[in-house]
Amino acid sequence: MNESLLPLPGPQPHATPACMVLVDLVGSTLMAQTLDLNSYMALMQEFVQVMILTLEARGGQVLQHQGDAVLAWWPAPQAAQACAAAQEAHGRAGRLALAGYLGQQLRLRAGISSGDVLMGVVGGQMSAYGLPVNYSRRLCDAAQAGQTLVCDEVRAQVPQLRSVPCPPLALQGFGPRCTAHRLLDSPESGTRMKVD
Repeated sequence: MNESLLPLPGPQPHATPACMVLVDLVGSTLMAQTLDLNSYMALMQEFVQVMILTLEARGGQVLQHQGDAVLAWWPAPQAAQACAAAQEAHGRAGRLALAGYLGQQLRLRAGISSGDVLMGVVGGQMSAYGLPVNYSRRLCDAAQAGQTLVCDEVRAQVPQLRSVPCPPLALQGFGPRCTAHRLLDSPESGTRMKVD
């Protein structure tokens, strides 16, 4: 029985301060219902590939994707690059030629958090464990289409970010009064985030 189990990561000597970014496609269930299966699969494959390339181009390491969501991480001191990558992803998704050909307009939502995680390979794929992974998912879930939400720690790490505070959020598992900030810079509006 033990031979069939996937190898698990060993004990970690220390946690890794990381910035986690989760980007998620809005409305993919409706697309799956309206497009034929081959078209839907081709669109999802192109979308995920473009998201991976966009995040990696800014120095991120993609950890996993599930359907239409992609998770990547940066070392915490590179939080500005992580934020720039998330904002750039909105514009990249909106310009996918295949989506236009299929009569679809792709819109994202994104969540960014920061904190200590443990890294390890599970089943041949790098994985991260810790509250920042869960928090980025919850922030992404709370974002509207076209929005990127960041936690207080990311906002403190990158004080030059143009953002507005969100009303208190009720995030599952994190309490009813979580604070977050919505990034203002967006490639869709013709502005570019500056990264030092």
